[in-house]
Amino acid sequence: MKKGLLVILSGPSGVGKGTIRKELMEKYPQLNLHYSISMTTREPRAQEIDGIDYFFVDRPTFEQNIKDGKFLEYQSFVGNYYGTPKEYVSNLLNNGINVLLEIEVNGAKQVMSNFVGDNIVSIFLTASIEEIKKRITSRRTESPIIIEERLNKAKSEFCACKYYDFVVCNNKLDVTTKEIADIIEDKIYSLNNNNK
Repeated sequence: MKKGLLVILSGPSGVGKGTIRKELMEKYPQLNLHYSISMTTREPRAQEIDGIDYFFVDRPTFEQNIKDGKFLEYQSFVGNYYGTPKEYVSNLLNNGINVLLEIEVNGAKQVMSNFVGDNIVSIFLTASIEEIKKRITSRRTESPIIIEERLNKAKSEFCACKYYDFVVCNNKLDVTTKEIADIIEDKIYSLNNNNK
């Protein structure tokens, strides 16, 4: 059985990764994408569901998973841990399922440096700092201090785009989603033809 494609969708906080991910899943079912759920110690936002948006766990549970080497990547950000469960992703890929990772820049770098195989594509999503500020502020879920931390981090992460296979600017939702869907479709096509 052929392995699934690992798709990394990354970029600064507030760039629109979650929105693009939802659009891809809803409007492009032919890509057969399975969203890889991350584990986090942060509190759920309104309407986030455990086991669908994230695996919400306490700090001791997360730290035990770190000790046991159970993450493909993990990081600490604004006082909380975030990580991608290794076994969860491996099982999906080994069963021929295409997996979409929606992760922050540091996590993406870890995955790209640790992942072996040609069944991976990395996409850096970018936007203007003004647009990112507008998106983070409109969530109304974080204090001005946290918003400022997220913006400063976003500015420092823009230079990481050189490590990715593709850079896509999130200006218009439908156009951006289609561009990313085309990149994924081309990679799937290329993998299927190379493995014949």
